[in-house]
Amino acid sequence: MNSTHGGNLRDLAARCGCKPDEILDFSANINPLGPPEQLWHLLAARMQDIVHYPDPDAAELVKAISNQWRIGSGQIIVGNGSSELLHAAVRALKPKRAVIPVPAYVDYRQACASAGVKVMSVPLAEEEEFQPDMRQLYSLLLPGDLLILGQPNNPTGRMCDRSKLLALADRCPETLFLIDEAFAGFIAGYESVACCRENIITLCSLTKLYAVPGLRLGFLAAAEQHCESIRSQIAPWAVNTLAQAAGAAALGDADYVRRSQELVRRNREALRLELAAIPRLRVFDGAANFLLVRLSWPPTAADIADRLLHDCKIAVRVCGNYEGLSSQYFRVAVREEDENSRLAQALRGLLSTERTARCAASKRTPALMLLGTGSDVGKSVLAAGLCRVLLQDGLRVAPFKAQNMSLNSGVTKDGGEMGRAQVVQAQACRLDPDVRMNPVLLKPNSDVGSQVIVLGKPVGNMRVAEYVRYKEEAWRTVCAAYDELAAEHDCMILEGAGSPGEVNLKAHDIVNMRMARHAQAPALLVGDIDRGGVYASFVGHVEVMAPWERRLLAGFIVNRFRGDASLLADAHRFLEQRTGRPVFGVVPWLPDLGLPQEDSVSFKAGMYDGSKPAGPHVEIALLDLPHISNFTDVEPLAAEPDVWLRTVRKAEDLGRPDCVILPGSKNVPADLAWLKESGLAEAVRRLAGTAEVIGICGGFQMLGQAVADPHGLEGEAGSVSSGLGLLDLRTELAAEKTLIRRQGVHLPSGLPVRGYEIHHGLSGTGAAALLSFEDGAACGCADSSGRTWGSYLHGIFDSDSFRRWLLNRLRLRKGLAALDGAGARYDIEPALDRLADVLRRQLDMEAVYRLLRV
Repeated sequence: MNSTHGGNLRDLAARCGCKPDEILDFSANINPLGPPEQLWHLLAARMQDIVHYPDPDAAELVKAISNQWRIGSGQIIVGNGSSELLHAAVRALKPKRAVIPVPAYVDYRQACASAGVKVMSVPLAEEEEFQPDMRQLYSLLLPGDLLILGQPNNPTGRMCDRSKLLALADRCPETLFLIDEAFAGFIAGYESVACCRENIITLCSLTKLYAVPGLRLGFLAAAEQHCESIRSQIAPWAVNTLAQAAGAAALGDADYVRRSQELVRRNREALRLELAAIPRLRVFDGAANFLLVRLSWPPTAADIADRLLHDCKIAVRVCGNYEGLSSQYFRVAVREEDENSRLAQALRGLLSTERTARCAASKRTPALMLLGTGSDVGKSVLAAGLCRVLLQDGLRVAPFKAQNMSLNSGVTKDGGEMGRAQVVQAQACRLDPDVRMNPVLLKPNSDVGSQVIVLGKPVGNMRVAEYVRYKEEAWRTVCAAYDELAAEHDCMILEGAGSPGEVNLKAHDIVNMRMARHAQAPALLVGDIDRGGVYASFVGHVEVMAPWERRLLAGFIVNRFRGDASLLADAHRFLEQRTGRPVFGVVPWLPDLGLPQEDSVSFKAGMYDGSKPAGPHVEIALLDLPHISNFTDVEPLAAEPDVWLRTVRKAEDLGRPDCVILPGSKNVPADLAWLKESGLAEAVRRLAGTAEVIGICGGFQMLGQAVADPHGLEGEAGSVSSGLGLLDLRTELAAEKTLIRRQGVHLPSGLPVRGYEIHHGLSGTGAAALLSFEDGAACGCADSSGRTWGSYLHGIFDSDSFRRWLLNRLRLRKGLAALDGAGARYDIEPALDRLADVLRRQLDMEAVYRLLRV
């Protein structure tokens, strides 16, 4: 750890035998926000300009600097980083002597040595918090000297009083002052001393504040006569075209600077307190985006740094080569909150007398995230498949999706509500569903609002703007849920939502890249090739990702391919050359997999509109309500060979089916109004008595006489909607939601049923109950014929024996013979094992395990 500067990731990675992007780098002091978002688009657009020489005068950039600092363009020199300008200035100014308060940035002395300038070091006392004494400096400075001073100082972060500094410059008019403001941009309210005096020269590094060290960009401000001599020391075309464009654009982003300053201030104070609470560490308060730390006794800072690097893949800056600092000092950058906490936990583990230096406290549960190029690209199914693969390989694995927007939900044993996809993924892990696996569930109940369910319980209905304001509170819950769940398992499979490339949502994302960063999970981006344009979508997603997001992206999965995967080889080479990320596998189209769908995207696309069976069958019509929920209740029916299940959206398409099913609804009043307006309500009434009419949950409520909404849960408060009038049933939507798993008997058949209830409705009827549960509760009712009936029980058709009883009743009514046996077996276990077998063959599982590091 003897590098002169921090941030040498290639060298750091070589030391601990890993890839550079696996290092958490606290050794370089770069803005934790990363570059301004618009820079990526700007640089992509300006790539065409690299075929031309850059503007030798950097006129556009100089003008931007001039406007922001209010200094003349002749007083500005731009350079390939502030280090180049530092060396050029010392060579051009030819001072008799350089006076440098130390500790200080090591390049000050190196620049003087290169120019043959003698250096007088002025030690700064730790007991004085490394604060320069202006009176002492005045007594030391001579005409012809050059005072080099960091404002703030690197590595201490300490600031000089501006008025005292200017007074010293006034008292020493024949001394030149080189003030390094490389980190001043991080300090809110800082007032530069650029061109305030003829004998003051300032340096500013734009690469630190705007997080573009790879572009190398800085400027120097001085009186014109000094600029003329310094300019002669700089080679032509010192600043490339892209750096010039980036600098000019970044300087106009005042909001980015404000956010950077606030983030650094907040995170620096939090990190200072965390580190100060660790025994044997003294932390020096500073104003910049870094902190100086001293170990109170051995081991040395170099020892600690080596152990952090090798055991934890964390890099810090050892300060042993700073003049005036001993081997006990190191410097750490201020980074994002979770990264700072990771550093603090690692140091706590290394310095604790009760632990060996294994850094166990800082290690998180291995995790992998699946992101999608959009909704319904198959990431939920692939996540379930990977969960099953890892389970088969002997790992305790759990699924996690921070936020799910879905009208398909399930209920846990303790009465919590969560997304159906995570229920299936839990089954893939052979775990009981746990609301921590899906801490936030959004159930849309209008075009602009949703019911918000947190840790299994509803917290209210929110419109989009309300939920955006609530998201930071939700994020804290999400993080706590993940941390608790992850601590109980060997590894985690996370799922994103929609697309991480939705630029309108990224600022308040809590489910995609932000979640991957919290979990320290590498991510694979899943694309549906059956839709077309998958490779362009992959490239486009990478293009709109910020640097920290790209670091988390490990590669791609091509999903739902029909054909010979070897034909995609050229596309995969192009993708890796363009993005630097490989394709981890091509998953074929898997028809009739037999796993429940996550949301209504596939359903609306006609997922259940299967072909009409060739032989004798019964016809079941499922009404496609605008706010349909838990439509997967009918999936077991679709698995039966003698069932033609089709969805109906228009009255003229209803025909004369043997059975009509009204499914669940997230907005019963609105869906009732739609049924009446579309003519379907009257069409269903005409069929009742000849066809079987079944209502589940919201559909059950619709079959009744009226639905009252006194609290405005799904419509206007106090409203009453008339139902279809087919059942003696009246419903009131209660404030408290019923969430419970059920097991019992269907009384007319005497057959067992099981499932769960999710509803606000309290329904009263004079009719006899249809279902009796083990706890003594009852549910459901029918009309006098028994052909129109309903209940609140989701999953009622999952029971193989009851489902066959119902279908045989429909067959007999149609004049068909009953089928012997139980019919189809509705069991997703074989489907999960088939899926796992496919993923083992089609994915590079060795590479997946390398990502997980298990």
